[in-house]
Amino acid sequence: MTERRRGAIARSEREYVIGPSHLAWDGTCLTIDIDEIGMPLPRRVRGRVRVYPSSLSPFSTALDDHGRHRWGPLAACARVEAEFDQPGLRWSGHAYLDSNEGDEPIDRAFVEWDWSRSTMADGSTAVIYDVRQRAARDRVLALRFARDGRVEPFLPPERQRLARTGWRIARTMRSDAEVSPRVTHTLEDTPFYTRSVISSGLLGEQVVSMHETLNVPRLTSTMVQWMLPVRMPRAFAPRGGRG
Repeated sequence: MTERRRGAIARSEREYVIGPSHLAWDGTCLTIDIDEIGMPLPRRVRGRVRVYPSSLSPFSTALDDHGRHRWGPLAACARVEAEFDQPGLRWSGHAYLDSNEGDEPIDRAFVEWDWSRSTMADGSTAVIYDVRQRAARDRVLALRFARDGRVEPFLPPERQRLARTGWRIARTMRSDAEVSPRVTHTLEDTPFYTRSVISSGLLGEQVVSMHETLNVPRLTSTMVQWMLPVRMPRAFAPRGGRG
């Protein structure tokens, strides 16, 4: 999460280099080699992550009414293996890889969104993008991605409130009416963004979901803009790329 100069970036058909870190695709596995300095307390972060997709998806859809912001999962159903030397961590499990892109700054279209993805009993992945637009009605995407790449929409359940975060961000989760969503673990809690593991109900199943809330006015506030370089440093970005 370090912002780097143009000279530190290189890309080919199968490799993407970002300073001392890089990603490589061999046709079956995406290998991510990470060699960075963590912030705000400087410490080495060095390791390798391997992502094995069940299938690759060309699916992409607009998040806003004007089609200026788009999202799509590259691999909605995948397996991940992570091995880190610094810090010494190792794990494996379900994985998900997606992509967002936009033709304008995010604050022109959105006020807030809640997003979740859940691994279902049959191995498929259900994603709900619950978007509050700045100058248009709310927009909800509810899609189920099969392991073979097929995509099917489904009717999302109603919103239910979650507890506010430590930074007092309001957030919601769409869960089956008879199941109250419950935050089991908070992974990231910032002034404008939070990511959590949530137990909830979806499509008649009890599921464990990855959930995030983005509050755009908080993101664009003067205070947060001054804080961002501490979390995503620019001053330490080298000019040279990886050899």
